[in-house]
Amino acid sequence: MDHLRPALAQLRGCRVLVIGDVMLDEYLRGTVTRISPEAPVPVVEVRSYDWRLGGAANAAANIQALGGVTTLVGVVGKDEAAAIVADRLAQHGVASAVIVDPDRPTSKKTRIVAQQQQIVRVDHEQRHPIAGAVAQGVRHAIDQAIRGAQACVLSDYAKGVVTAEIARYTIDAARAAGIPVIVDPKQRSFAVYRGATVITPNLHELEVAAQGVPPFEVARAATSVLAEIAGAALLVTRSADGMTLFRPGRDPFHVAAMAKEVFDVTGAGDTVVATIALALGARVAIEQAVELASLAAAISVSKRGTSTVGTAELAAAIDAVPG
Repeated sequence: MDHLRPALAQLRGCRVLVIGDVMLDEYLRGTVTRISPEAPVPVVEVRSYDWRLGGAANAAANIQALGGVTTLVGVVGKDEAAAIVADRLAQHGVASAVIVDPDRPTSKKTRIVAQQQQIVRVDHEQRHPIAGAVAQGVRHAIDQAIRGAQACVLSDYAKGVVTAEIARYTIDAARAAGIPVIVDPKQRSFAVYRGATVITPNLHELEVAAQGVPPFEVARAATSVLAEIAGAALLVTRSADGMTLFRPGRDPFHVAAMAKEVFDVTGAGDTVVATIALALGARVAIEQAVELASLAAAISVSKRGTSTVGTAELAAAIDAVPG
């Protein structure tokens, strides 16, 4: 992995625009010593709590942690969760171009954890597509923020920000600016992302996008989807089987999984898309970008909860790979 050291150095200072579903991840941590007398459920005595950036905000935070410079475009409500998101974005150094919609709550996922085991997750959100003045505000923010950007991320969590219209607007703007677009997808049809540079589905997302191609097999499904996305590459993340890059007219490029221990996969996709976007924005070869993303994902899943991966951690991981 010695060849990745120069590539890692190239990431510093690369400017990336992230557009998508901004979320707040809330963790309530405690212990369970009894069952409730009211119902057969555990009683969690909360000992601590913390908040972390989720969704598109986590992708932006990962870009900053890896030495990039990020602007985040998304939508939040006018509520306490939005204030916490703003505070955390500032702590991570992310420039916020987030639009406030007072009629929509900030997407928040509350995870209750006891003895390192997640007991339940509670979601606070509305997922209807943005429209009207809010959508216009997002388009205006994209117009302003794309100036000077070297790469663009569409972080789609199906919460209503990355509509078909916003996806098309972003991809067209990025292509006009001559910068790569990396998509973390949730739409059932990837045709929505036609013209993007790289789309990064996991196995489930690929299977949904390739419906009508039974039985499911990764290479066959990828070939089917490639025909719909106008030259975009597919980087399929495959959990314990690593990740595989599929491109039209090219042999697949596969990188084995590098995680030694997996504690929590939450947010690992954000880390992957952040690393790929930074690398391609810095003009790193796509094969090296995939190798860097695999290492970054291995670090991410070794941590508990939504997290970022820093430059020093990635450099240490490169040094630790045998050979």
